[in-house]
Amino acid sequence: MTPTGRRERKKAATRQALADAARRLFLARGFDRVTVAEIAEAADTAVSTLFAHFPGGKEALVLGDSQEREQALVAAVRQRADGVSILQSLHDFLATRGPFNPAPEPRYRRLTELVVATPALRAYARTLWTNCETTLTAAIAAETGQAADELSLRLLARYVLEIPDLAGTEPDPPAALATAFTHLARGWPDLWFG
Repeated sequence: MTPTGRRERKKAATRQALADAARRLFLARGFDRVTVAEIAEAADTAVSTLFAHFPGGKEALVLGDSQEREQALVAAVRQRADGVSILQSLHDFLATRGPFNPAPEPRYRRLTELVVATPALRAYARTLWTNCETTLTAAIAAETGQAADELSLRLLARYVLEIPDLAGTEPDPPAALATAFTHLARGWPDLWFG
């Protein structure tokens, strides 16, 4: 959705300028060698403005927040094509993200490498994924007619959301992703085949 009012457009432009400046500086010098003051200066804004737009700090400038992930995960479950299982759809969704993407743009590939190589960014990314547990569980429950507090569904959601951190650092992330879903299919065969 594109911001329509002048104020919303200015906020979106400031947010984009901060994110662009941060990514440019991080890729040039490394995440740990860049301060929030330098990012704010590069975006021609105040440090307080940076934190107003990105309360999560430097990590959020690279990875955003959980909202986009939650929406994308729900869409993967609820808007999957006919005949595509929940697990297959979640696999296919993750296969387009971060280290699993087989053909990322060069800039996106460099950002992914930065995240994987930077402990603070990896930890933040993991938190963003696991923060989606309740939302993903609810989406799976709605699609399967089960209760959202069903332990089996909560376990599945948590396992799926741990995959980016665990499999994304393996030497062959796409193969590790496939292995993870092979194991999930054994535990939830009805969500893989039907």
